[in-house]
Amino acid sequence: LFEAHNFLSERIHETISGYQSPVVVNVYGDNLEVLDNLVQSVANIMRSLPNASDIQLRSPPGTPLLQVRLKMDRLAQWGLQPDEVMRSVQVAFEGETVGKINKGNRIFEVTVIANEENRRRPDDVRNLPIRTRAGNIIALEDVADIRQTGGRYNILHQGSQRVQSVTAHVEDTDLESLMNILKQRVIAEIDFPAGTYPEFTGALLERAQAREQLILYSLLSGIGVLLLIYIAIGSFRNMLLMLLNIPFALVGGVFAVVLTGDLISVGSMVGFVTLFGITVRNSIMLVSHYQYLVEVDKLTWDINTVIKGANERLPSILMTALVTALAMLPIAFDSDNAGREIMGPMASIIIGGMASSTILNLLIMPTVMLKYGKFKTTSVEEPFNV
Repeated sequence: LFEAHNFLSERIHETISGYQSPVVVNVYGDNLEVLDNLVQSVANIMRSLPNASDIQLRSPPGTPLLQVRLKMDRLAQWGLQPDEVMRSVQVAFEGETVGKINKGNRIFEVTVIANEENRRRPDDVRNLPIRTRAGNIIALEDVADIRQTGGRYNILHQGSQRVQSVTAHVEDTDLESLMNILKQRVIAEIDFPAGTYPEFTGALLERAQAREQLILYSLLSGIGVLLLIYIAIGSFRNMLLMLLNIPFALVGGVFAVVLTGDLISVGSMVGFVTLFGITVRNSIMLVSHYQYLVEVDKLTWDINTVIKGANERLPSILMTALVTALAMLPIAFDSDNAGREIMGPMASIIIGGMASSTILNLLIMPTVMLKYGKFKTTSVEEPFNV
């Protein structure tokens, strides 16, 4: 089995769980044989799931190994040292750089290694020629016991415990639903002995934590923004009416998600937060201008003032929407390409939300403000004349 990833997704998954796969199940314990049996059972459950693919054991048992055990008495008969023999094996099968060649402005390393056709079979190791100090040529099997065995090339540890890991990818389904089914079946069908326990990790766990943190920070920042808006506007009623523009933006953002076929990810949620900030800014521009017309220019709050304020704020609101959409457009196109897994959905949501919020902000928001909004005319006291 093999895995192919782009650079961005590989770095993200490695940061999250240590592997490039979005679904990771770790089984902790002390006995390697027990861990192997448990993780094989987990892998079998994964293989039975219709949308799981590329199931891999990260420390597979039974890896074929070729063991070379030197015979010290035979080495002494031929006058050979163990390090000389093992160095010959290393040079023949791994290679060794012995020099460099300069060609123009390029430098090429010269490496000594056996031919590829002589490095494929166990017999090639047995028949490896070894030169003695007397100049005789003998085979490696004359001074070593060579046998094919099984073992493992690594033993995984995490938190001072032995661990066996199995990973999988997800196709054509929601990651969260597959992870829930996998967790239920593993706990119900596998009996974990004392001292062993499973851990379900990967992109799902970190996505849930990132979603919770994003919602918490967004709520805290939203409370701060509302306080600042109330200080600037000075009217709790008008502040609440300004928030009506957020559902206007939500309509376009959700439509963009449906149109592109993306799932709601952390990048999408960042796009919604950014979109809400831009739409609230447009509402502030409109309502604050209404307040200026009524309180400073002393206009009567009626349909004429509403139309006048909307016409005067139309260029600035449209310019904000156009500049933002043009900046996000190159990122939104081909958002499924490598390197655009986060920025692509975010850009699509911002473009869709800006389109709906701008249109509805200029059409519906003035009507809502005319019916429910209140602006107080600032009275200017005339000087007292004696």
